[in-house]
Amino acid sequence: METFSRAGFTFDVADAGTADNGTVVLLHGFPQTSQSWTGVSELLNQRGYRTIAPDQRGYSPRARPRRRVEYRIGELVSDIESLIIQSDARQVHLVGHDWGAQVAWMLTATRPDLVATLTTVSVPHPAAFLKSMLQSDQLRRSWYMAAFQPPRLPELLIARKPEFFDRMLASTGMDDQMIADTHRQIIDSGALTGGLNWYRALPFGRPGALARRITVPTTHVWGAGDTALARRGAELAGDYVDADFRLRILEHANHWIPEQNAAELTEIILDRIEN
Repeated sequence: METFSRAGFTFDVADAGTADNGTVVLLHGFPQTSQSWTGVSELLNQRGYRTIAPDQRGYSPRARPRRRVEYRIGELVSDIESLIIQSDARQVHLVGHDWGAQVAWMLTATRPDLVATLTTVSVPHPAAFLKSMLQSDQLRRSWYMAAFQPPRLPELLIARKPEFFDRMLASTGMDDQMIADTHRQIIDSGALTGGLNWYRALPFGRPGALARRITVPTTHVWGAGDTALARRGAELAGDYVDADFRLRILEHANHWIPEQNAAELTEIILDRIEN
């Protein structure tokens, strides 16, 4: 499949490999696209897995609603639910990084029948994330979530002072090539507002839904050099999984694990799928 559709929107999809051993859905985060999964996808394809990586809401050019309410988590989850159904895969192995992990947690909680295994990267279960704000420095690390809330202002500042945004990305561990890719794929393509709207829609979420538990085998992966996510959230993630749970901490990694640690992450995904 090259695209899938939902609610009048058309989403671009990178679909590769054959499903001899199963199908893996890969969900990107901010500020990224499906291309962040290229390295992982190629390795999974070599092992006999079909990989489906969508450009999610706000990133696909034909799926960029204007109102921030249209980016609430329920809509983001329903997008991927539709993707899985339209892919003709009975069940998939679901993998998400950053915001993609948040979508993966919530989709698995609400539609476990569609998910055979879950691997989340960087962002823990949403209830664990909230709890970590009371038990660590997570609230301080999450300053950017508040900074992204005003309409148009962050986009204006990034347009006028791109070097500030570049320094922020570099401080998280992005290298020069990744920063250049971010400009090309997100800023220059017009996807920045859509990506920021994921944060702006946070006030429209339903707090009770965040505590839903996971009932499929799950692995959570966290990099010890992650400047955005505290270790405590990763440590708490398993408290919300009523199935086999594994926590993998990569002491040498930062936030950008799919790109910078593709081989190691692929082996972790395969270990969850096959064992």
